Amino acid sequence: MENDPKTEIKGKKLLDQVRDAIRTKHYSLRTEKTYIDWIRRYILFHGKRHPREMGVPEVQAFITHLATDGRVAASTQNQAFSAVTFLYRHVLTTELQFPADTVRPGRSKPLPVVLTQQEARAVIASMSGTSKIMAKILYGSGLRLMECLRLRVKDIDFGNRQIVVREGKGEKLSG
Repeated sequence: MENDPKTEIKGKKLLDQVRDAIRTKHYSLRTEKTYIDWIRRYILFHGKRHPREMGVPEVQAFITHLATDGRVAASTQNQAFSAVTFLYRHVLTTELQFPADTVRPGRSKPLPVVLTQQEARAVIASMSGTSKIMAKILYGSGLRLMECLRLRVKDIDFGNRQIVVREGKGEKLSG
């Protein structure tokens, strides 16, 4: 696919254009990798046809294939759908018009798993070292795991009881 001239637009390969669009929107690296993978799979599923030659029926066929043959979860189908619609909307500047009766996979309703304060403290007490420090930070601050993993010593201000989050989801600053 990388050498396929059909995937090039204005001298730049399609997936490179997708990367540029994702980075312009400041999406996370993980989202970039995931979207690139889904878009690649979409193109390969349709025999390396260029997405400009395809539209709503092909997107629906791909998502249906994931649900029936791939047996992926609803959240995975939605992730693939979001990646492909991102391609059309932000790279190919084409708005796909899905029929009103298009069935989108619904979210399953998982039972909430919440630990009591005593249970959380018991779990943290059984930990040690870096894992224990991270668990305390996650529990006490509400940070996401990747936000905690990216913390540096200079990001924690004990005097003002603040944590500076860099490259957090949505580029929001927390304090």
